[in-house]
Amino acid sequence: MIGPLQSNKARAAVQLFDAIHTLDRVTLARKLAAQMAEQGRHPQLFVQVNTGDEPQKAGILADELPGFLALCAELALSPQGLMCIPPDGQDPAPHFSLLRDLARDHGLSGLSMGMSADFETAIAYGATHVRVGSAIFGARNAQGT
Repeated sequence: MIGPLQSNKARAAVQLFDAIHTLDRVTLARKLAAQMAEQGRHPQLFVQVNTGDEPQKAGILADELPGFLALCAELALSPQGLMCIPPDGQDPAPHFSLLRDLARDHGLSGLSMGMSADFETAIAYGATHVRVGSAIFGARNAQGT
């Protein structure tokens, strides 16, 4: 699963997806942990990091990541990696570099970073997962379809 996940959709997400790339807040971590325990399913989890410190964007701030990962461990969640979406209009390389370094520092192997416009750069920085929907399906129109 890629994209925002509302806490009230945690049950369905755990039931339907083998990977969730948008673990981005404490409330969602708690809901996912409860649902994973209840359902006995354990999708791969990627913590979304707000590498640009953008107030309008979801994700854990880089300096909050150690505490968030500690909470995940307390909840019996074992994230496999990190995910980021660099700020629009900025060079993505520093953001991919930061995410790679954070993952290495915390022993996480997965890096979900890079989209159609910057996936080559993401791969150069070690991406294990890229999101290239618009390269395959074309650009979205103004209504999001």
